[in-house]
Amino acid sequence: MKPLDDIIATAKADPRHIVLAEGEDLRIVDGAIRATAEGIARITLLGNADRIRSALIARNADPDEFSIEDPLVSPRMHSYAAAYFELRKHKGIDEAGAVRAVCDPLGFAAMMVREVDADGSIGGAVANTADTVRAALQIIGRARDSRVVSSFFLMMLCEPHHAKKGAFVFADCGLVVEPDAVELADIAASSARSFHALTGRTPKVAMLSFSTNGSADHERVSKVVKATELAKAANPSLLIDGELQFDAAFVEGVSATKAPDSTIKGAADVLVFPNLEAANIGYKIAQRIGGAKAIGPILQGLAKPANDLSRGCTADDVFHMIAVTCVQAQHTARSTDVMR
Repeated sequence: MKPLDDIIATAKADPRHIVLAEGEDLRIVDGAIRATAEGIARITLLGNADRIRSALIARNADPDEFSIEDPLVSPRMHSYAAAYFELRKHKGIDEAGAVRAVCDPLGFAAMMVREVDADGSIGGAVANTADTVRAALQIIGRARDSRVVSSFFLMMLCEPHHAKKGAFVFADCGLVVEPDAVELADIAASSARSFHALTGRTPKVAMLSFSTNGSADHERVSKVVKATELAKAANPSLLIDGELQFDAAFVEGVSATKAPDSTIKGAADVLVFPNLEAANIGYKIAQRIGGAKAIGPILQGLAKPANDLSRGCTADDVFHMIAVTCVQAQHTARSTDVMR
C-alpha cells in the first residue's frame, strides 16, 4: 500500500513522541513495539508499570525502550492537576475533580500533549469515542483556525480490483451528526488540510449530496450549496465543488456528463458527506464491500493531535494510527513555527 507506506516513511523521517493512554491493552503493546522497532515514534505507555513491563518482556521487547508511566503515581500528577484546575475551574471543577480527571489515563495523556510533554495522544481501544474525544476537547482544545472538531477516515484504495487507487479522505464519519452549512464548510477546510498534511498532495474536495448542480431542489441540497460557497469564500485557492453526487465527484466520465464545468472533474480525493449518517454508511460500504482499508476515525480541528481508535482495532490499526498521529504532529510543529 504505497500511500500508507509513504505516511510511515514520513513518520520515520522525523519521529515524534506519542502517548498511548491504554498501555495495558495487548493490542496497544503490540502496536507500540512495532512502532518502536520501525523507528516511527517515541512511545509512552500509560497504565500499571508492572503489567506493562511484563507484557513487553513476554513479547521479547525491552521495556527500557519505552517510557512507562502510571498516572496514579506519576510525579507529574500534581502539576497536571493544578493546570487542569486552572483550565476548568470556570466550569465548576474543584481541586479534587481535577485530580480525578488527570488520574484517568485519557485525561493524563491529553495533559501530556497540552503541557508539551508529548506531541500527540491516542486512546479509544478500550474507552468509548465520547470519553476519548471529550478529554481531547476539554484539555487540548480546538485549533485557532477551526470552528468545530470533526473526524475523517483515511481510505486506502490499493487492491488490484480498485479502478482508482490511492489515499482518500471521507469526512465526517465519526463526530458531527448533523452539521449546518457553516460547520460543513469548516469540515471541508479541515479535511483538505488533513489530506495535504498526510499525503503532501493538493486536495480536490467534493461536497456530496443526492443532487448534482441543482438536479434536485431540497433544503438538504441547499445546505451543501451554501457550505461550498462559504468554503470557497474562506479559501479562494481551494479546489472544491458541490453539490455533487458521488459518481460525479469520483468518476471522470460521469463528471463530464453531469458536471462538465466542475473544477475537480471527477478527480475528488476529499469526499465531504452532508451528515454523519451518510458518511458512516459510506465509509463502511467502501470498506466491507469495496475492500478499501479504513484508518480512523482520525480527529481534526484540535490544537494538537489526539486520535480515537475503534474498540475493535487490531495491533496493525494501532501501528498505523501512531504513524498518522506522528505525521499530524510534524505538520502541527511546522504550522506553529510559521506562526511565530
